[in-house]
This record gives sequence, C-alpha cells and structure tokens, in this order.
Amino acid sequence: MKKSVTKELRFPQPREEVWRAISNREALAEWMYPNDFEAKLGHRFTFQIPANPQARFEGMAVQCEVLACDPPQTLSFSWAAMGVHTRVDYRLEVDGAGTKVFFEQSGFEQENAYQGAQYGWTHMHGKLGDLLQRGMA
Repeated sequence: MKKSVTKELRFPQPREEVWRAISNREALAEWMYPNDFEAKLGHRFTFQIPANPQARFEGMAVQCEVLACDPPQTLSFSWAAMGVHTRVDYRLEVDGAGTKVFFEQSGFEQENAYQGAQYGWTHMHGKLGDLLQRGMA
C-alpha cells in the first residue's frame, strides 16, 4: 500500500505572498534546495540536495516536472530520486487575512523514503514559515 505525507499549514500572510514563496526559484532555494524551477506547466526542473558529510550523505539531484500550476491556488510536481517516484501537491486557500495550505507528497512504497520525507517536510515547512515571517517571499 502506498503512503502519503500530508500536512495542513496556516500562515498569517496573504495567499499571494505564500504563493510567491512556493513558486519562486529564489524563495524555494531559501527554504528548500537550489533549483531551476519555473511555475510553468510541463517545466522540468531539478532540486540539488547538498551533501551532509556528518550523515554520510553525498547529496543528490531530484528530478521534477510541473504537473499542475494554477496561481495562486494549486501547484503540483513530480519528485523522483534514488528510485523513489512521488507527487507533491500544494493547495492554498484564503483563511481570513492569512492562508491555509494543504500539502501532500503521495506515492511512497518504501518505508524509509516515507519516514525521511516526513522529517524533511517538517523541517522545510518550518523554514518556509521563517521566510514568510521575515517578509522575503
């Protein structure tokens, strides 16, 4: 059975600002990884995950493709690395003056990849919140 990492996030910033943070190459590099992303349907891009010698991790490239892009509401892309092929979905809703974000990375077949993604997204979404708080999106 395939597993999914799901998160419901709330940010006090307006939806357009949150959208910029998840759909702008420079902003993504701040809270995720260096990339060549473009918010354009069909665009193929790569996230470069840096090495972590302390964890004996040599780094890797994640191959992606934009599957859906409807600003400022939805963004979906494929995520493929080390034999793991998943899908990442963001859906943004207005929540008063702020934004509610529904996140899902679906399609995990390997337990270790699923566990790693749970940890990784918690860390990265924390950095996204910090970026938004600093007003840098």
